[in-house]
Amino acid sequence: MSTERTRGRVEGKVAFITGAARGQGRSHAVRLASEGADIIAVDLCGPVDTVPYALATPDDLAETAELVKAHNRRVVTAQVDVRDYARLKGIVDDGVEQLGRLDIVVANAGIGNGGQSLEELDEDVWQTMLDVNLTGVWKTVKAGVSHLVAGGNGGSVILTSSVAGLKAYPLMGQYVAAKHGIVGLMRSFAVELGQHMIRANSVHPTHCATPMVMNDETFGLFRPDLDNPGPDDIAPICQMFHTMPKPWVEAQDISNAVLFLASDESRYITGVSLPVDLGSCLK
Repeated sequence: MSTERTRGRVEGKVAFITGAARGQGRSHAVRLASEGADIIAVDLCGPVDTVPYALATPDDLAETAELVKAHNRRVVTAQVDVRDYARLKGIVDDGVEQLGRLDIVVANAGIGNGGQSLEELDEDVWQTMLDVNLTGVWKTVKAGVSHLVAGGNGGSVILTSSVAGLKAYPLMGQYVAAKHGIVGLMRSFAVELGQHMIRANSVHPTHCATPMVMNDETFGLFRPDLDNPGPDDIAPICQMFHTMPKPWVEAQDISNAVLFLASDESRYITGVSLPVDLGSCLK
């Protein structure tokens, strides 16, 4: 029986991932590392004024780094706001200098909020949502894509959208608009970068069991009829969104899709919106 180690699906590649301190971003970093990639992992690691739940911390990002290192992969980390292009570009450039190349960009960082109609929505809430969830995604790819082109090895750009990027929900129009915008951004990158054998795709999670969903604010939005509702109280409502009898997916389910899109298994797939949604788009 051969003792040769099986080659990982992204062996020898380097991935740049935003929002990597926890949740889906951490899951993506660890999953890609487990398949052979070195990681540039960044996160804001601090609050955003219009976000009602606690965001990641520096300790969370440090934990992500340790989880990547546990797979014997190299990792470069930094705290950065995706709205700050100059710093974002500097971090990517430094990470590529340390790790030698860049092959994969996972623009995952994002925020969530809701509860108001578009008519009632405060302008700051709207603008911050667009600045982080759409413009920040553009800046993320803009910061990294020159390295993919220069490398001459093709590459993969993966944008985190949402089921809300494919259909509308009430009382979260700012989020719906930003996530729909990601689809247009993704398709435009796919058209512009195809000549370099760089593909661009988006993933569209339904409810995912990460802190963006699993927090008191979201529980209250889903169950305003209850005092101190929890996950068990919103599960039946979340399940109603889906054709499959589950209330939510796990971060690893999204990471499996990201890994496929990052790997050479998807080498001729570009411009695709990939739902990981328990059939939500069918309802």
